[in-house]
Formats: sequence, structure tokens, C-alpha cells
Amino acid sequence: MIKLYWSPRSRSFTTLWLMEESGLPYERVLTDITTGAQKAPDYLKINPMGKVPALTDGDAALAEAAAICAYIGDRYPETKLAPAVTDPRRARYLQWLFFSPGCIEPAIIQIFSKIEIPTSTAAWGSATQVFDVLDAALAKGPWILGEEFSAADVVIGSGLNYAVRLFKMVPSRPAFDAYLARCTARPAFQRAETIAAG
Repeated sequence: MIKLYWSPRSRSFTTLWLMEESGLPYERVLTDITTGAQKAPDYLKINPMGKVPALTDGDAALAEAAAICAYIGDRYPETKLAPAVTDPRRARYLQWLFFSPGCIEPAIIQIFSKIEIPTSTAAWGSATQVFDVLDAALAKGPWILGEEFSAADVVIGSGLNYAVRLFKMVPSRPAFDAYLARCTARPAFQRAETIAAG
């Protein structure tokens, strides 16, 4: 049985949404970060960083939301959440799957903290560049790879939901609004929101 270790109001939402999209049976293991449960010795064996989310699947254990999305998409191809390794779209899928933790999240932190970092030094370039590139990609729609929804949409959609819709850290744009409307209309997204709300 797949076990998803999660906590409300955290990055766990990405993996809750993913598991709901997958249709796979899984057990949710509440790891309440408000009580420090993520620092318990048994949990640290699963994720030594003491963060959520984490996932176990038999003998496999991993953390980091994008890695969990990659794992589920590859380990369970019947979910159709990832293009096959031989599919030419696989390259773009991997790029966008890791765009959120590699670019969106640092850009949000840069905006929130108001830290000025030279674009030549910041691995993500600049917050403006990140959201301009994403805007151009999403304008093509309906999903990041075109017609087919994938785990990359879960990661990108979660990042935008957090940055634009929930905390308004990033100014809205028409392409973002349209994409988020498509994401939030998905039954799996709505089930994940209900679970996350408790």
C-alpha cells in the first residue's frame, strides 16, 4: 500500500492532488507539522529533512513533491500522468516537472523576501523571467504539454495556486487565471482541497 505522509496547509497539497489524480489506492498518514510530528525519529527515517510530504511504496521511500510526482508517474504508467521514456514529449515533461521547485519556488522567495539577486547569479534568472516564461508556455494550453494533462501540471498548478490564487504573491495574468481555472475545476483537485481543509 502506498502511504502518503502529509500535513494540512503545506506543500503536501501537491502530492494529495497527484494521488487523487492517479486513482491509485493509498493511505494518508497525517504528519502534523504544527505539533512537530515531522521531527519524530520514525518519520526522520523516511525523510531526514523532517519535512512533508513523503511517500512510501513497499520498500521504496522518498520525499520532495516533484520527486514523488515523478515516481508515481513512472512507477504506475497506467495513471497516464507521465509520457513514456520513449515519447519525445518526455523531455519537456521533465523540464516542467522540475520548473516549480527549481524556478517558481525560488522566484516566490525572492519576491517575498525582496532580496535583490543578480540574474547572472540566480539559477532561476529573475522572478520576472520565470513568470514571463511560464506565461508564454501556459498561453498555448490547455495544459503545460498541450492537450494532455500530466504530473507536471500538478506541480506547476500547485505552485501557481499557492503564488497567485491563495497568497497573491505573484500578480495574476490572463494565462495564469485560465490555467488555474482549468486546474481547480478538476475533480481530483477539488477532492485534494477538501482533504487539505480537514
